[in-house]
This record gives sequence, C-alpha cells and structure tokens, in this order.
Amino acid sequence: MKSSELKIEGMSCGHCVMAVKKELGAIAGLTVEDVQIGKARVQYDETKVSQEKLAAAIDEAGYKLVGLD
Repeated sequence: MKSSELKIEGMSCGHCVMAVKKELGAIAGLTVEDVQIGKARVQYDETKVSQEKLAAAIDEAGYKLVGLD
C-alpha cells in the first residue's frame, strides 16, 4: 500500500470535504485516512489505483487534483 497526500483545488467548506471523501471512498483498493479543505491523505494499492483514477474521482466531486505527494 502506498500512502499519499493529494493536493486539491477548489475546496472551501465542510460540504467539499464530504463530497471528496465520498468519491475517494468509492474507489476499490483505496483507504481514505483524512480529508481536509485543500488536501486528502489516502493509502492505496498501486496495482489497482492510478493517479488518473484519483484525479477522476476528485473531478467527479467537482474539484481538481493539482498535486500528489
């Protein structure tokens, strides 16, 4: 499992946090550790979860993935 911090653009409130948490939580092979305004910490199986899949989930929530540490 790989641990990463996602930098997310466009989040400004608790609703944003919940929307991102919901979309990331729906990805098989990924565990959401923490979501805060502007960032999320996740653990995931690199054989099942790609950066593109992470970006798509963030986009589906209405925000933009701008970085991955």
